[in-house]
Amino acid sequence: MNERHDVLIIGGGTAGITVAAQLLLREAAPRVTIVEPSTTHDYQPLWTLVGGGVFPREMSRRPMADVMPRGVIWIRDRVETFDPEKNEVRTEGGKTLVYNELVVAAGIQLDWGAVKGLPEALGKGGVCSNYGYDTVPYTWETIQAFEGGNAVFTFPATPIKCAGAPQKIMYLAEETFRRRGIREQANVIYASATAGIFGVPKYAEALNKIVAKRNIETHFSKSLVEVRPQSREAVFEDVSGSEGLVLKYDMIHVTPPQSAPDFIKRSALADETGWVGVDKHTLQHTRFPNVFSLGDCSSLPCSKTGAAVRKQAPVLVENLTAFRAERPLTGHYDGYASCPLVTGYGKVILAEFGYDGVIMETFPFDQAKERYSMYALKAYGLPNMYWHGMLQGRV
Repeated sequence: MNERHDVLIIGGGTAGITVAAQLLLREAAPRVTIVEPSTTHDYQPLWTLVGGGVFPREMSRRPMADVMPRGVIWIRDRVETFDPEKNEVRTEGGKTLVYNELVVAAGIQLDWGAVKGLPEALGKGGVCSNYGYDTVPYTWETIQAFEGGNAVFTFPATPIKCAGAPQKIMYLAEETFRRRGIREQANVIYASATAGIFGVPKYAEALNKIVAKRNIETHFSKSLVEVRPQSREAVFEDVSGSEGLVLKYDMIHVTPPQSAPDFIKRSALADETGWVGVDKHTLQHTRFPNVFSLGDCSSLPCSKTGAAVRKQAPVLVENLTAFRAERPLTGHYDGYASCPLVTGYGKVILAEFGYDGVIMETFPFDQAKERYSMYALKAYGLPNMYWHGMLQGRV
C-alpha cells in the first residue's frame, strides 16, 4: 500500500534533522517525514579531537530518537530507489512512499574498498582513520604506541566531508610526538591528492608556514590506491599523470575515498558526477522542481561541512515553502562553509569562505592566525550550538 507524505526527507543526519526542525517551527507547518535507518546520531566534527585523545567518542553520539524533532514522522528504513516521475520513493522494507515535495539529505558514502587492501588492514598494524565511529579510537591508540619512523596522513582524490580533517589529526599527532620526546625519530608525511595544502590562498599561506616550521614532509597530487600491511607500504598514484609514489609507513591515517550513496548514484536524481543535481543558489533540483537537496550528497560546489549545512538549511526551507505556496524562490545560498583547522592542542585557524574562495569571516580579527579562542569554539561552543540550537531549528 502506498503512503502519502507532504514533505519527505531522506536522511536523519545533520542536514535532514535541521531542515525538518526548521520546517516544523513554521506557521502552518507541513507534515514532515524522515526516512532514516540508524538508531544513533553522531556529531562527527568531534572525531578529530577523539582521535587526538581529547574526548571519548561517546561524547559524539546520541540516540536518534532524542534528536528527531517533535512532530516528525520517522520511518526506520533504507531507500532502495527513487522514481521522481511518479513522486515516489521505494524502501528496502517494501514501502512505496508518495510525496508532494522531496528533500534528499542522505549524506556521503565512505568507499573503504576503493583502496586495495584497506578494509582488511584498517584498525590494526598502525592503519587508522578518524572517519568512522568504530575506527576513531584506534587513531589515538596508534599515536600513543608510535615510537618512530614514518607517520603518513592521506587525502583522497574525491570530495570528502570536512576537507581539513586529514591534516588536523596530523598536527595533533606531530605535537604529541614532540611532547613524548620522539619527534626526532618521526617523519611526519602528508600525502594528498589535492594540488596544495588548502584551497583558499589566505589559509593556505598560513598552513604552509606551519608545515615548514614543524618540518612536515608534503607530497601533493598523490592519491592512495593500495595499502600493503605485510610490507607496511602505501602505494600512491599521481593524479596529474606523473610518477606514482610508494611510502613505507609505521603508522598511516587514511581518509577514505568518498562519494554519493549508491542509491543516489544509480537514480534519476543524480547528475553526471553522481551527486543530487541542484541549483547552487536555490538548492532546487535542476530537473524535478519539487525535489530539493543539501549537505554532503548534493552537487553544491562547496565544502562538505556542518557549517555549510547550517547556512543551506534556511535557504532550502525558505524556497521549499515558497514552492509549496507557488511563489518565486528567493532564498539564495552563497556557498558559505567553515573549517576550524585544528593546528595543535589549544590552537585553531578558523577558515570561513564562500563560492570561489571568497573570504567570509565572522570575527573582527585575522582568522588565519592560530588562536585558543577559536579552539574553545571548536571544542566546546560548536558542539553545544549543534545539539541545542541547530538540531532544534534555532540556529
